[in-house]
Amino acid sequence: MVQRRKVLLTGLLGSMGPAALRAADDHTGGDPLGSMQWPTLRKEYLADAPMEFTEAVIVRTPAFADDAMNVPLQIDARRLSGMAGGVKRIWVVVDRNPVREVLSFEPLKALPMLSFRIRLEQASPVRAMVQTQDGRWHVGGTWAQAAGGGCTVPGTTRADGSWSKTLNQVQARIFGNVIEGSRRLRLRVMHPMDTGLVAGIPAFYIEQLELLDSKGEAWWRLALHEPVSENPLLTLELPAEGPREFRLRGHDNNGNRIEAEVRA
Repeated sequence: MVQRRKVLLTGLLGSMGPAALRAADDHTGGDPLGSMQWPTLRKEYLADAPMEFTEAVIVRTPAFADDAMNVPLQIDARRLSGMAGGVKRIWVVVDRNPVREVLSFEPLKALPMLSFRIRLEQASPVRAMVQTQDGRWHVGGTWAQAAGGGCTVPGTTRADGSWSKTLNQVQARIFGNVIEGSRRLRLRVMHPMDTGLVAGIPAFYIEQLELLDSKGEAWWRLALHEPVSENPLLTLELPAEGPREFRLRGHDNNGNRIEAEVRA
């Protein structure tokens, strides 16, 4: 009986082509980055929604980041702006971080593009999962390399105790014509962004930010999580034409409010 099963299995494998054999051995769900964590991430964030891996979503990071607590990251989904009504939201996740979700970005009236810095616990795929208005997901990513340990050590202002003196202070400036057809908004919010993974220091991070015009209409919204670096420095792109005065509003997970005027 055992011999018969071996013969049947051998015959089945022999009838499969090379592509089918590779698919049978693939435990990454077809992930072009070859990550074993991808099937779990897809189930958690996208469930059964239609998705595709695409080069239209660009994720940029240095070949190697010297500082694992401040790894530069740029997400650019502008090539999806004209598809299916445009971009609805962008989720950024890190496969191998102890806290995987980094942030969620709703561009609204802004361009679907942003830059910021993250904490990286070890070398890992970093992904931008972009949902267009038709409900489809478009996934881009890259491998980020760093020495590691960025999520499990305290930040500089936490270590020296200076964070309480500058908590939620905002620096913001709008630059014109950096990218054709847009105005660049660069802002920094002073906050320790504690991950909760350092002994004796609970999670303490900015939860939400949004940019409002004088009519109270939102131009973009961000939901941030623990892996965003200390004192987040965010760069976003606004349309070239539009209001010159805005208000930044938000709060952290302890309920501390963030408010500032932003002027061109």
